Amino acid sequence: MKIKEVEAQVGITKKNIRFYEEQGLLSPRRDSENGYRDYGPQEVAVLQQIKLLRKLGLPLEEIRRMQAGGTVADGIRRHLVTLEREQRSLEQSIELCRSLKDREERLDALDANLLLEEMERLEQTGATFKDKQRGDVRPIRYAAAVVAALLTTALMAGLIALMVWGFTVDSTDAPPLALLIVLVAIPAVIILGVLLALFQRIKEIGKGEIDDAKRY
Repeated sequence: MKIKEVEAQVGITKKNIRFYEEQGLLSPRRDSENGYRDYGPQEVAVLQQIKLLRKLGLPLEEIRRMQAGGTVADGIRRHLVTLEREQRSLEQSIELCRSLKDREERLDALDANLLLEEMERLEQTGATFKDKQRGDVRPIRYAAAVVAALLTTALMAGLIALMVWGFTVDSTDAPPLALLIVLVAIPAVIILGVLLALFQRIKEIGKGEIDDAKRY
């Protein structure tokens, strides 16, 4: 089967399928004639297993352990510990929200510092609250990386154009073609390096997993 057929059958996007391949969770065969991936019943079954476990919230590393020979029971037991911890934290968040709801206070009258101290005490006992502020700066971090890469790329591309123009204005005094190629290749390599660095930076900001895959 081709990847489109697998996508339709399992209900996992092509992006996700390729992502799981990159993570080593899936290893489809390659067609010896054209080099295309060839998915069979075994790959479909693996993807269904991954989809099930991701829907239950298991991390990729836990799935990797299971594929390496660990039992499902052991993996689920470890995951249950995490879920129970999250449940306790969620219950504490609900209680704090209920107490705020009952106060009927305006924001300018709220003693935020007192509540933050209470949350810190709960965190010291193992509670974890949903800290939405961590995601507030992510678009800015993406924008900064992209802008820096675009500016550097534009600068290097302008330098290439300037050198080519300068060498072609007066062909009689132009340097050897080999030198021109070297001088143009230097900023071209810099552009490639910047784009690769941007790609890696975006992966780091995204914590290594594409957003689509987080749904599974």
